[in-house]
Amino acid sequence: MTSNPLRTTVQDALAWAPTVDARQIGVAVADGVVTLSGHVPSYFARVEAERVTKRVFGVKALANDLDVDLPGDSHRTDTEVAAAASSALQGRITVPRDAVTVTVNNGWVMLEGRVDWQYQRESALTAVQHLAGVKGVDNAITVKPAVDPAVVRAGIEAALMRDARLDAGKITVETTGHTVSLRGSVDSWSDRLDAQDAAWAAPGVWNVNDHLVVTS
Repeated sequence: MTSNPLRTTVQDALAWAPTVDARQIGVAVADGVVTLSGHVPSYFARVEAERVTKRVFGVKALANDLDVDLPGDSHRTDTEVAAAASSALQGRITVPRDAVTVTVNNGWVMLEGRVDWQYQRESALTAVQHLAGVKGVDNAITVKPAVDPAVVRAGIEAALMRDARLDAGKITVETTGHTVSLRGSVDSWSDRLDAQDAAWAAPGVWNVNDHLVVTS
């Protein structure tokens, strides 16, 4: 897929997504690397634009340069944003109670704490990223250690083998402490995300270094 058709495909995908207003989003493409520029009305819209773009076949890398330009009725004080974020976390059954602390500075939310699983870390992020007044989120939550790295590696390799969408034979899994490194190649960015999800699903994983190459 050449740059011009890929640019059109990304634009069509953004325009089709009900969670994205593509009218103020610019798309540039060079050798499979997509750059998004312009303005969006919320941090959630920025995240959604990135998610939609990554799912387009042919996208090898993404630079998200979108600015969050909050409309007048979405502005909140840091105190209001912090209160809303704390309430959202307390109401999230997939986030352990009192495990995450919230700090807000000029609309940017910092999440800190320790949880047992990566899905809990991601759930905390999802709980706050759509709130009114949020301009960005730094997820500094860590995952507690759980099992031996060799067991983690074997579990991830088995998960990759079970995924019918992935050619697991092209992916190598390395574990060092609580960090997983993925190497090899995949056919699309979507497959790359699936491999990342398989790695993050393992207990005790703090970090995933994705060195996979998209060869579409």
